[in-house]
Amino acid sequence: MSDDRIATVGVEEEFHILDLASRQLVPRASAILDRLPADRFAAELLKSVVETNSRPCTDLADLRADLLDLRRELASVAEPLGLGPAAAGTVPLVDPGVLEISRDPRYEQMLADYQLLAREQLICGAQVHVDVADRDLAMAVVAWIAPWLPMLLALSASSPYWRGIDSGYASVRTLVWQRWPTAGVAGSFSTAAEYDQLVADLIKSGVISDPGMVYFDVRPSAHLPTVELRICDACPDVDNVILIAGLFRALVRRAILAIGIGVPAPPPRTELLRAATWRAARSGIEGDLVDVAGAAPVPAYDLLWRLIHEVRNELEHAGDWELVTDLARQVIGRGSAAARQRRAFARRGRLSDVVDLVLAETRDAPLAVPGQVPGRAPGTAVQPGTARQASLLSGYHPDGYDEVVDTGGAVRAPYRAVMRTLDRLGPAMLAELVEARGVEQVLRGVVFRVAGDDAARPFPFDLVPRIVDEADWSRLRAGLAQRVRALEAFLHDAYGEQAAVGDGVLPAWAVHNAPGMRAAGFAVPANAIRATVTGIDLVRDANGNWFVLEDNLRVPSGVAYAIEGRRLTGSVLPDLIPPGGIAGLDGVPALLHEALVAAAPSRAAGEPAIAVLTDGADNSAHFEHALLAEEMGVALVEPADLTVGDGASGTVVHRLDRGRRRRVDVLYRRFDEDELATAVAADGLPLGPALIAAVRAGTLSLANAPGNGVADDKVLYAYVPRLIKYYLGEQPVLDDVTTYVCGDPEQCAYVLDHLDELVIKPAEGYGGDGVLIGPRADTAELAAARQRIIADPRRWIGQELVRLSTHPTWHDGRLQPCSVDLRAFVYLGAEAVVVPAALTRVAPVGSLIVNSSRGGGSKDTWLPH
Repeated sequence: MSDDRIATVGVEEEFHILDLASRQLVPRASAILDRLPADRFAAELLKSVVETNSRPCTDLADLRADLLDLRRELASVAEPLGLGPAAAGTVPLVDPGVLEISRDPRYEQMLADYQLLAREQLICGAQVHVDVADRDLAMAVVAWIAPWLPMLLALSASSPYWRGIDSGYASVRTLVWQRWPTAGVAGSFSTAAEYDQLVADLIKSGVISDPGMVYFDVRPSAHLPTVELRICDACPDVDNVILIAGLFRALVRRAILAIGIGVPAPPPRTELLRAATWRAARSGIEGDLVDVAGAAPVPAYDLLWRLIHEVRNELEHAGDWELVTDLARQVIGRGSAAARQRRAFARRGRLSDVVDLVLAETRDAPLAVPGQVPGRAPGTAVQPGTARQASLLSGYHPDGYDEVVDTGGAVRAPYRAVMRTLDRLGPAMLAELVEARGVEQVLRGVVFRVAGDDAARPFPFDLVPRIVDEADWSRLRAGLAQRVRALEAFLHDAYGEQAAVGDGVLPAWAVHNAPGMRAAGFAVPANAIRATVTGIDLVRDANGNWFVLEDNLRVPSGVAYAIEGRRLTGSVLPDLIPPGGIAGLDGVPALLHEALVAAAPSRAAGEPAIAVLTDGADNSAHFEHALLAEEMGVALVEPADLTVGDGASGTVVHRLDRGRRRRVDVLYRRFDEDELATAVAADGLPLGPALIAAVRAGTLSLANAPGNGVADDKVLYAYVPRLIKYYLGEQPVLDDVTTYVCGDPEQCAYVLDHLDELVIKPAEGYGGDGVLIGPRADTAELAAARQRIIADPRRWIGQELVRLSTHPTWHDGRLQPCSVDLRAFVYLGAEAVVVPAALTRVAPVGSLIVNSSRGGGSKDTWLPH
């Protein structure tokens, strides 16, 4: 190649042939190839693959047009046959039993020699050729290019799924491909003759049968006067192929120029290059890659921009600079093909959606628009060559304990990878992802309704995840289980002999006059589980210490929003899929189902019949009711779906199902028991009293049990540490916020003297209603609070103000410190099980109230196994 000549570049693309109805890989390539010109379309080892061959081009735009023409021609022939081409390293829906080797003597010999290895080549790649006629020069170029091969692989990564499962890799094709005895990193060769001798020796050894079976990641072509790049996955988006082709041609020219002036190639580091290739296959462009020269991890996008700048002169020489930088920005904006496939799967959990995405991208490649990233408004594109943006935490200044940033402004160790990923995306992309998240929420129906609103609204999810470390979570789990065991014991005592009152552990009025005390609570059998589901709110103070803030034993909500928050994050921001060691959430509904089974009445026969009882779509958490019912595989019923009548074993509850009556043993009640008392059953009669009669008869369990409110008002909270010691004989594992009960004259006096320092709460309040934060209240508000407390002191408590920990939260185009709490869940059956899903709730900027009804949001919460 002279200094002025622009080398031609060509591409061979391999396509899986899929049945459009089943989305399965099928051995029908020959039916397509019979209708296509043999000089541009060819068979491959498996009958389920077609290869296309572009013309050699000097202009990347011409190459792109030719590749698109080939794809469209292939699709136009395939689709009338009910088939579709899919350009990806692998496809997820495969039945190996129906696949066959192409009828060609060479391929049949390969099957005889390689057996399982040949049958499992359910993969497709893209090969790029650059004109280098001199074979000795081509061998020298190979050594020069080698350090950048993992970067090119990462750009192409499009094979996360292998035979129906997520492999955890961005390019599982690489792992399959490298099983060939001649695949992977090539050795070092001084001349073409030395390389040819190796190939001859390999053929002589009987390991391979011809030069075409040398599958090194980059090699002199066996049949063309070119250097051939073989490491890449097939790419659904043709623009990825063009980006790789442009960069590869620039690398080839850069190598030739260096060789021409006697600059030696970088010393071979075969083992490190092999490791870097593995890392690229594992992470793609969403994670770190290995800088082979420096043997250090580097964010993939940084390494991409470094490569682009290193070959800028070569790109400009070919007229490719603007197109390649625009395509690089497009890659950054859209993410890898592997990440897009995972997002498609996360939306509904269907592999068919992944296949449909790959088919659509293969067939309908969008035009690349210079200067604009798809999905962004003109003028918002990332500037060419921007390797690293300012940190998203620049200007982030929390005024207390922050869980992500320490007092010196450094990112805490557990969050470094998270913040590196977010910094790489940058504010413009995060803004787009926030918008995409909102659209996704509406599509999934992840909404809630605030009292007084006419319509439901999307439940606010922040994209920055919260991490609870192993030491903290271990202690929290022990303390949460302990607390629930004590509260369960108290509920049995409160509706039994009230021994704790008799022994002076708490005053009688705290039980007898409790706003949550209900006559229905006495109907629950003595051996029943009363607190099947408990939600416990936790906070961290200015020193990072954990405290229990509140117990919820009536109708605690939020676990489904925690589950869906994880799924939403995985869908719109797959870069932040939790790493290994973080508990998955898919098993949470099964844990709930186990607890509800354990709650079944002793008179239930066989497998208990469970249903989720909702009061309808107007309930603020109806999304959660529906999701939990669906994922537990139980019925979602409303009061009008139920009947209660006499049966052989007493009062029996049935649900109506398409005209048939089906017995119900356990109702997971998801609305307030006072509303249940007035609800109307299918027969037009009040449902509440009839259900309580069934509970008393031992034929029905309500989860949670009626009357649980006696254990979760703010007055009882002040006595829980004593209850733990009394019922369990243990010291409390978790601390409570210092609380003053205004029903105690001495404590009331203290509260009245320190109103401007304390948080005042109504005993029966929830959702932040009626809460007064003394330090933020004005004189009139403090005076009004004083009068309310004096008028009815037993209805009020005071608490020391806890300066809640903060967490970076995306608001108004930047990260801002917002107060957070944590709602943890405990399911009580044979034992207390702390659920591996917790809901981090986020207060609006400048507020301490985290409740969604008061403008709060939530975060995906990463808990250790």
